Order: sequence, then C-alpha cells, then structure tokens
Amino acid sequence: VQLQASGGGLVQAGGSLRLSCVASGGTFSSYSMGWFRQAPGKEREFVAAMSWSGSPTYYADSVKGRFTISRDNVKNTGYLQMNSLNPEDTAVYYCAAEKGIVRDVYDYWGQGTLVTVSS
Repeated sequence: VQLQASGGGLVQAGGSLRLSCVASGGTFSSYSMGWFRQAPGKEREFVAAMSWSGSPTYYADSVKGRFTISRDNVKNTGYLQMNSLNPEDTAVYYCAAEKGIVRDVYDYWGQGTLVTVSS
C-alpha cells in the first residue's frame, strides 16, 4: 500500500491543523495506521495509532487530549486532528500502516509533511 501524507504548514501557537493520509494500492480498511513525527535533531517518535477497526486508539502522552486520530475507510484516508499546537509540536509528521491490529511493526510509510508552529 502507498501512503500520501498532506496538510502540514505553518501555524501559530494555539492553532490547529488537520493532517491527512491517503492510502492506495491496498485494502485500507484492513490496515491499522499510525502517526509519527521527527523534530530537527531528534529521533522519530510515536504520536498516535488506530486499529483497522477504528478501536482501540493510542496516543503519546505529549499529545493526549490535544490530538485526535481518525479514519474514513470509504475514502481510504486517515486523519490526525491537531489542536492547541505549541512550538514543541514542530516536526515532520509521517503516517504509517500495518496489516491487522496495532503491533507497532509498520510496513508502509508515507513521505512526511512538515508542521511548523510559531510562538
């Protein structure tokens, strides 16, 4: 399956963005999906994940209560709604997919979309 992430951009602190991840070449509804991010000079870190069925969902502590992961299997698209953004959220965000349940063993990755949060 191929993944195409989009929706990044420049936003002021306190603002919101919604990232999208469009899947093609596979049965999206059978894949769990995740979002990761990598800030400059740092390692890639987990942000959120959602099972193929829509439940359960998982969030990193740093984004819990501010970010929401969702999916539309009809549109073959996953989303990451990001609210109350702060400069520490600045990073390249990647979507990923793995067959079946969430096991944190992602086989497919999108190209990344840059989110910049200004103070």
